[in-house]
Amino acid sequence: MIILYTFISEERHQFLLDRYLPVFSDDIKKDILKYRRWQDAQLSLMGKVLLRHGLRTYYNIPDVEIGILPNKKPYLKGYDLHFNISHSKDLVACAIAEYPLGIDIEYNDPKISYHDFTFQMTSNEIQEIQDAEDKMNGFFTYWTRKEAVIKAHGAGMMLPLDAFEVINDECIIEDEKFFIKEIFIHEDYYSYIASSDPKIRNIIPLFKHFEEDIL
Repeated sequence: MIILYTFISEERHQFLLDRYLPVFSDDIKKDILKYRRWQDAQLSLMGKVLLRHGLRTYYNIPDVEIGILPNKKPYLKGYDLHFNISHSKDLVACAIAEYPLGIDIEYNDPKISYHDFTFQMTSNEIQEIQDAEDKMNGFFTYWTRKEAVIKAHGAGMMLPLDAFEVINDECIIEDEKFFIKEIFIHEDYYSYIASSDPKIRNIIPLFKHFEEDIL
């Protein structure tokens, strides 16, 4: 597994658009340019750049077509590889592996109150967070793990966060077992990966900070 990541920059926004937009299809260009905020446009663009760079550099795949499954999860046509992209605040990350996976990153935002999200938690999860010495750490751990699982499962918004519980970094959704692993990308962000493949528990991902100036 390889995890590529980068940080967005307002001062480099036009440079990044000029450099990378031309390599993508017209549909992808429209999707990126439809965003009103530069942050959203650049996060979307760089997620696709990370995937393209990762496939070319580490898997020797110069071009690939991305399809959409019935559950709306994207996949690589013609290759037995899987990917998932996540972004939060200024960080965007792309994970690529030989098995289905999900990745989620969340910025440690001190302005967030976990009380605003209790309606999405089970009673056991609420109790676990309330019993934690650092309640916000408990909340972000809960949130990031579950988002990674949902992305690995592929159900998206159709699967409520309170529809399953994570116990000892494992959970079961519709008779399918998922495994969760904490990873470290940056001290200001919580990061987790999840997969139905148990090997994810012992995998040591290759982390690469993408810096476009050196390419």
